[in-house]
Amino acid sequence: MKLYKPVTLLLLIVIACQPLRAQNGFCGLRNTAFSAGEAITFKVFYTVVGAYFGAGEATFNTSLERLNNKPVYHVIGEGKTYSFYDNFFKVRDKYETYIDTATLQPYRFIRNVNEGSYKKFENVTFNKTTNSAVTNDGVYKVPECVQDVLSAIFYARNIDFDKYKEGDKITFSMFLDNEVYEMYIRYLGKENIKTKYGKFRAIKFKPLLIKGTIFEGGEKMTVWVSDDQNHIPVRIESPISVGSVKVDMISYRNIRYPLTSLISVR
Repeated sequence: MKLYKPVTLLLLIVIACQPLRAQNGFCGLRNTAFSAGEAITFKVFYTVVGAYFGAGEATFNTSLERLNNKPVYHVIGEGKTYSFYDNFFKVRDKYETYIDTATLQPYRFIRNVNEGSYKKFENVTFNKTTNSAVTNDGVYKVPECVQDVLSAIFYARNIDFDKYKEGDKITFSMFLDNEVYEMYIRYLGKENIKTKYGKFRAIKFKPLLIKGTIFEGGEKMTVWVSDDQNHIPVRIESPISVGSVKVDMISYRNIRYPLTSLISVR
């Protein structure tokens, strides 16, 4: 997968952390983790020689709409650099997905990327009857249970990690840049984690990443999600080409369940 310049910040990281590939048998998850009206904000830090530098934020907002007369979750993810970093490398990225409320499969994916001088617009329609993806560039065959980079995050939040043992791989499928990627996340168990927001009981895993210009390949990234029914990402860490990146959840609104994993606020 092509990972563009050192930012969408959380969008490239959280999205990169969920690139997944799925076997056809791993279908049929139902939504038990999120609801319409949910809004979550993350702050992205660059770490150099042990020092944290806040570089930008990303937000995810979920609403209930209708697409082609079907009920869908419309999820919008937006990433931007802070005004100071705009002087060096301005980012204004927007990702959208329309997810079937019953199957959590995407019907449409939109990516509008504006990173420095780089711009890209992508519009993908998933045809579930023909198992194909219609993009700006043509029609591509996809697996029955395919995800886009944004719907994959919300699909993965519904995984029942209690069914897995430490070290188990969980596989998914994802379509991006006119290709289907075969990936996995490796479940690492549970532990407490301190973030900029507070201390959490968390579920820990490592995603398989494809080597790109910013992220190293392999299982170098670590993700912690809240150990409650919401499964909200609370921290993500990864080495990059220079230094490392940490991403922390800093605010939330209208989550489906109480955040019972929160042990203490910072």
